[in-house]
Amino acid sequence: MTRRWGVRDLVALVLDPDSFTSWDEPVDISGHPAAYRAELEAAAEKAGTDESVVTGRGLVRGRPVAVVVNEFRFLGGSIGMAAARRIVAAVRRATAEGLPLLATTASGGTRMQEGTPAFWQMAEISRAVMDHRAAGLPYLVHLRHPTTGGVFASWGSLGHVTVAEPGALVGFLGPKVYEALNGTAFPDGVQRAENLAAHGVIDAVVATEDLPELVDRTLAVLIDPPVAPALEPRRDVAAPVPVWDSVLLTRSDERLGVRELTRYAATDTLALGGTQMGERDASVIVALTRLDGRPCVLVGQDRLRQTATTPLGPAALREARRGMALAEELRLPLVTVVDTPGAELSQAAEEGAVAGEIARCIATLTTLTVPTVSVILGQGCGGGALALLPARTVVATSNAWLSPLPPEGASVIRHGDVEHAAEMAQAQGVDAASLLAAGIVHHVVPERPEDGHASLARAVAAVVSRALAEA
Repeated sequence: MTRRWGVRDLVALVLDPDSFTSWDEPVDISGHPAAYRAELEAAAEKAGTDESVVTGRGLVRGRPVAVVVNEFRFLGGSIGMAAARRIVAAVRRATAEGLPLLATTASGGTRMQEGTPAFWQMAEISRAVMDHRAAGLPYLVHLRHPTTGGVFASWGSLGHVTVAEPGALVGFLGPKVYEALNGTAFPDGVQRAENLAAHGVIDAVVATEDLPELVDRTLAVLIDPPVAPALEPRRDVAAPVPVWDSVLLTRSDERLGVRELTRYAATDTLALGGTQMGERDASVIVALTRLDGRPCVLVGQDRLRQTATTPLGPAALREARRGMALAEELRLPLVTVVDTPGAELSQAAEEGAVAGEIARCIATLTTLTVPTVSVILGQGCGGGALALLPARTVVATSNAWLSPLPPEGASVIRHGDVEHAAEMAQAQGVDAASLLAAGIVHHVVPERPEDGHASLARAVAAVVSRALAEA
């Protein structure tokens, strides 16, 4: 297990030197029974804090931030009435002052000495957090070892971005309690940070020492204003290419993908993992990033992660909807990247509501109030492509294409074979030039024979950033 961080160490680590100002009022323990008062006094002496949470504001690399920090040495970081009231007050104050909020937890949950009234406060804390989010303000969560019970089942699971320290025990019911109640040990490793990240419950496992960098990168997107675009859009028109040649070109493993787009044309990228509801699908990436200086939420289909064994399934579309919801709540532009051979066709996909998830992605994307830009980067096949397409501005590379089925599938329907695929691609108007003429696409980025990944990525980002600047 990594180092167990206390409040003072965490404040010194994350916040700029001498920038922390406490928001905490003194705690009155006089109304508690004598035995419990003795426990509280002993806990305060051991922890060096008057309660299990410390709140206040400070700076992270010059940016103002509100913080709520658990102290595990104070009765296992448990949350009683005084701690809960302190958290609610801090969250409400952060909302009133328009501050992003960072919560770092280490707690066994509700304080058993205070029973149901303390338990109920988890709902009150959650109410305050959701009001903070509704104000469009970031809420970042850092889960330390251990975080269980009511804390994890309330304000520990409501972050826009949620990370945990390596090896941290994070779970609903502590394993010791589970074993005592059920007479058998909880399966080893299930409630570890790494397993939760693998299953899309949290976004990532991040060493506590790296927390300042993570917060800095996140706030660079969520808080810092846009900067003027630096990349120059291409003004030329792409040379005509046979439609079938474009289809084959976009299927190449060497083709520019969403990861290369972020590598060469984005900064401050923070990838988010999973739906936060126990699903993770690598065929879609969701990230906070800046494209040519414009902050945005990026939702992109990763063509190379879509294979016969790992197709674009319902979970990937639910991840995409998480990204759309984040953009709306954080009031950031949304950029989607379409690059897919098609959504999963299987019993599991049907039972996982793939058609419904396509519909819900379309419905969500078409009703967002923030600026939206979609980029058809390569393949745009079927409902899987349509799910990420209907933005206010649609951009396509000159070799990109969009069709209701793979051209081979259309050939089977029309001709009973796949030999007419090239003919069907031409006849159906799937190519970028035809999409532009039909009004489906608004801008075509010309591709050049000499293009490498970097040059094409920057050409795409130049058009996207200007579309966002004009939105």
